[in-house]
Amino acid sequence: MDATWITDLMETFGEPGAGLAIALENLFPPLPSELFLPLAGFTASKGEMNLLAAILWTTAGSVVGALVLYYVGALLGRDRVRRIAAKMPLVKVSDVDKTEEWFQRHGRATVFFGRMIPIFRSLISVPAGVERMPLPTFLVFTTAGSAIWNTGLILAGYALGENWHLVEEYIGLASKVVAGLVVVALAWFVVSRLTNKAQDRR
Repeated sequence: MDATWITDLMETFGEPGAGLAIALENLFPPLPSELFLPLAGFTASKGEMNLLAAILWTTAGSVVGALVLYYVGALLGRDRVRRIAAKMPLVKVSDVDKTEEWFQRHGRATVFFGRMIPIFRSLISVPAGVERMPLPTFLVFTTAGSAIWNTGLILAGYALGENWHLVEEYIGLASKVVAGLVVVALAWFVVSRLTNKAQDRR
């Protein structure tokens, strides 16, 4: 991805510009944090940005973006999700119930660790909103997970200097692996449901 507009954003607004880039990344997952954050670290290594301020602003941007998606989930609501599930082919309302039960048991860990997994970083905020996870709890675990992810990638870019793009390459590979696993899981879900339907007809 072309990093020119991100560079311009950081040059114009400094650390708040990096925070804005990460907030947008949360709302539009195709915008990769593995590109923004190491670049912020590299910029800090050149003395053009304060390292601690970059970490704080990007973490704030992560939380703001996550909050927007949390409220999207809250507005959507459990009842509406169940109605949508009832109308979807191959999806059962019981699937929603099982997901809800699972999230109630593991919601805190899911939000925390989800902030450090490509793709799921953004998506995890929506079910948290649907399940109305207490907002203070959501903020604590989102902030903690985001701070670890952002700090790690910013420091990597800071240490690598001109080679900051290597972080994007390796994390980008991890993103592709996660995406591949999601595709496999979805394919397994569809095949198993179609098989069950065929057996029920017999």
